[in-house]
Amino acid sequence: MGTVLQLRNVALGFSGLSLFRQLSLDIDAGTTLAVLGANGSGKSTFVKMMLGLQPLLAGRMTWPKGRPREIGYLAQMTEFDRRFPIRVRDLAAMGAWRGLGLLRGLDRAGRLRVDAALEEAGVLDIADRPLHTLSGGQLQRTLFARVILQDAPLILLDEPFAAVDQTTEAHLLGIIARWRSEGRSVVLVIHDLSSVLDHCSHALLLGNGVAAHGAVDEVLTPERLVAQSYMSQSQAAWMFRRPETAPTQALEMGDV
Repeated sequence: MGTVLQLRNVALGFSGLSLFRQLSLDIDAGTTLAVLGANGSGKSTFVKMMLGLQPLLAGRMTWPKGRPREIGYLAQMTEFDRRFPIRVRDLAAMGAWRGLGLLRGLDRAGRLRVDAALEEAGVLDIADRPLHTLSGGQLQRTLFARVILQDAPLILLDEPFAAVDQTTEAHLLGIIARWRSEGRSVVLVIHDLSSVLDHCSHALLLGNGVAAHGAVDEVLTPERLVAQSYMSQSQAAWMFRRPETAPTQALEMGDV
């Protein structure tokens, strides 16, 4: 399906602080790339780099087929003010402003598209509720509906499963699986290793100034997870003690 984004010898960080160097990778259509690392390793900074909000310290970022006209983006929930006085339906519809012309108002086809996205995300029944009344899971489902309506070839999700229960996470992972089957590229910052092992094709592990990229089973080895300070020796021994069963147990180590 082709390559969406190429990074060559990229260094990322801030003035006087380098998070990592010498990262080269291709993000192909249909790829689901998990970005993992301890706090402060550069996960959200990496996502913002792809949005053009964070400059490179060195290296080159190339869009072989041109930068997508639309990039789907779901920020961390902490960056969202749910006191904003709009309804669930209105927030979701913001994702369709380019294609539906929201400044002119939605026609019947546009309203049906919004309702379909709300239904897929599981929030159609609360479409007219104001945001401040939502739980964390309901808000995250609403934000997923907004991303669905963006209809973008590249989708960036920064901690999309924060503050959601396992049922909601499973539902949202189903949406991500559909995106992947449609040939969309999904990059998600995530802590749950079981979800990565079960649902992602590639991983980018950040930590200790190193950026390791490749197929999930090549990158997320016990030795590398320990070396890059993602988990301790004892945690790695527990996680990988029974490879045939460990991936089914949710284990979050990103804040260790």
